[in-house]
Amino acid sequence: MLNLTELKEHYQRQVGKKEQVEQDIANLEVKLKKNNKNVLHLEKAHEIVKLVGGETQAQLHYHISDITSLALEGVFDNPYKLVLDFVERRGKVECDLLFERDGETVKPKLASGFGSLDIASLALRISCWSMKSPRTRPSIIIDEPFKHLSEKHHEAASQMVKEISDKLGIQFIISTHIPTLATYADKIFNVSIKRGITKVN
Repeated sequence: MLNLTELKEHYQRQVGKKEQVEQDIANLEVKLKKNNKNVLHLEKAHEIVKLVGGETQAQLHYHISDITSLALEGVFDNPYKLVLDFVERRGKVECDLLFERDGETVKPKLASGFGSLDIASLALRISCWSMKSPRTRPSIIIDEPFKHLSEKHHEAASQMVKEISDKLGIQFIISTHIPTLATYADKIFNVSIKRGITKVN
């Protein structure tokens, strides 16, 4: 049986433990308040990120979708439109590029023929260049850009490149075996190889 002195000591220890628990509770309450403030700040930050993300998507839609769709309209009678589909995958937002016509969307590679893909590919390169900050020098080198484009669209494609060059101030250096594609070129260099020697006229 505990004597009076031992009971006092036991009581004091329990009082000390109680004070420690109370102090721990007070510290946790302070941390909880800070965490609640942090949660509010994070929620606000999340809303800002969503807002900026929406504005960025709208700018991308203009720079990529509109420019590419205009290029397709400049070449084809019944063109596809390029649409951007922003999809969340694995916790990240990704962008799918799709062709749309008459309310139906298809993947560009599944569209009929690869001529539309050739035009869209060039327009996408121009769109990406136009978004760079600061921009690189306004010169784009392209090798056989319209190899899948049917012959009846060659002149329209050449005119489309010329219009883009004039409007955006881009110099296109194009290598091609198709003479019609040079219809609207400012300068034409004919390159030939004879006996292993390259000649430029």
